[in-house]
Amino acid sequence: MTLDDFEAAVAARRPLPADNARLVVALWHDATGDWDGAHSRAQDIESKDGAWVHAYLHRKEGDIGNAHYWYRRAGRPAATGALDDERRTIVAALLGSDP
Repeated sequence: MTLDDFEAAVAARRPLPADNARLVVALWHDATGDWDGAHSRAQDIESKDGAWVHAYLHRKEGDIGNAHYWYRRAGRPAATGALDDERRTIVAALLGSDP
C-alpha cells in the first residue's frame, strides 16, 4: 500500500485490506471521521509509532497536555502544523514512503 492508496481508500470510505498494519487502520478510521475507532485501535499499541499516533489523536482531540506526553513517549517533537499534514506524515512513515 502507498500513501496514495491510503488517501484513495479514505476518499472512497473503502475499508483497508486486513493485512494493513493496525496503526494504519487506526489512522484510516481517524481520516474517515471515526476518532473513537482510531483511538481504540491505537491506544494499546506499545511502541514509539503507537505513541506517535496516540499523540496525534490527542492533539486532534484538543487535549494538548496529553498529546505532549505521548509525543515524548514517541521520542518526537510536538507537532504544530496542520492535522491532515501530520496524519499524512505518520501514514507515510508507517508505510515506509515519503509524504
